[in-house]
Amino acid sequence: MPTASHDRAAPLLVSFALLVAVSGCGGPPAPTVTTAPTAAPSLTATPAASTAAPSGSPTPSPAVTSPADRPDLAAVKVAIEGAVSGLQQPLFVTGAGDGSGRLFVVEQGGRVRVVRDGSLLPTPFLDISDRVTAGGERGLLGLAFPPGFGSAWPAFYVHYSDRNGDTTISSFRVTSAGADTADPSSEGIVLTQAQPYANHNGGWIGFDRDGMLLIGLGDGGSGGDPENRASDLTTLLGKMLRIDALAASPGEPYGIPNDNPFVGRPDARPEVLDYGLRNPFRDSIDPATGDLWIGDVGQARWEEVDVARAGQRGLDFGWRRWEGRHCYNPATGCDPAGVTMPLAEYPHPTGCSVIGGVVYRGSAIPALRGAYLFSDYCSGTLWAIDAGLDEPQAPIVLAETHRAISSIGTGDDGEVYLTDIAGGELLRLVPAG
Repeated sequence: MPTASHDRAAPLLVSFALLVAVSGCGGPPAPTVTTAPTAAPSLTATPAASTAAPSGSPTPSPAVTSPADRPDLAAVKVAIEGAVSGLQQPLFVTGAGDGSGRLFVVEQGGRVRVVRDGSLLPTPFLDISDRVTAGGERGLLGLAFPPGFGSAWPAFYVHYSDRNGDTTISSFRVTSAGADTADPSSEGIVLTQAQPYANHNGGWIGFDRDGMLLIGLGDGGSGGDPENRASDLTTLLGKMLRIDALAASPGEPYGIPNDNPFVGRPDARPEVLDYGLRNPFRDSIDPATGDLWIGDVGQARWEEVDVARAGQRGLDFGWRRWEGRHCYNPATGCDPAGVTMPLAEYPHPTGCSVIGGVVYRGSAIPALRGAYLFSDYCSGTLWAIDAGLDEPQAPIVLAETHRAISSIGTGDDGEVYLTDIAGGELLRLVPAG
């Protein structure tokens, strides 16, 4: 299994055969784990620094009020059970929001699979393996369906590493309304970004409540962000981007929302929404509040969970000066002014690579509603915090999955699914006892 180092692939996406060889495991563990929640004393919660924007940056808008859902994390009990097997290195799962009840599972090698009525369909929804570089932290990494997909809009969007290893955000169209297949020849390239190194590519994409496409990009790789790209507003690397992907026009593959925080500044890219990120591999939008949740993978000591409340823009999450709530570069005396500190963090070796998750808004586990769920690629621990609180929190352990968790997503009904890249399985979160 991966261990802490000066730089790790984050997450370290390896083949199942290699994972078995490194870990000495004989195969995937049993599919069901039931655990009563316990506090995780090794996960720290220290006083937050100011969340004010730095001088010269836009001041974030006030946060919206969260809905009434408040989790009962002391009482909730959950189980993780197998849902679908036979997948090849699954990296992401989501519903399409089209009412079909289908689940779409991204495979690192370049395919998107469909799960309909609990069964994995034999024909891929999309196969672009001929144009994807897969391995390590590269591959087909993200998938997003826009509001109105299937009725008002036939296209969907993917995030992948091209044959040169560079980031490509593209649209594709389904072969017909409601079809379980898409047309690989319908690709429309929306955005590309050169990647100077093979790691820290980011990978998540998703639509916010305004219908704008968000894109999480890592700092460009190597270790320790040697070129300090995460703080450089003239590059897209180390940022959360926000573009209008539905506003393509001749010569313009996307539009710039006029309420983006750096529009009109000559020293910044207008696509930038937030900055100071190391590798926001798995992120999500809370459908009930519009809050943006980011799992930002740490360097060598700390993993962190960040949140930008709905309406907050232009936030600096602090990398490379800060790793979690701790100085990284410089090693001491780093300035907290203007930095939005993480809502939760945990140290190595409790885990090695945070897998950002989702706020639970389903109905199957009422005591969990309003909780933000996240995991770790190395430990497989499933944690929760109260999504409605703004103070730092020590996460609660919900379950030890003993899986190589690569994503946490939701179906159209709000229920939660997880992908196990090593076992090739789609897992389901269910109530227990």
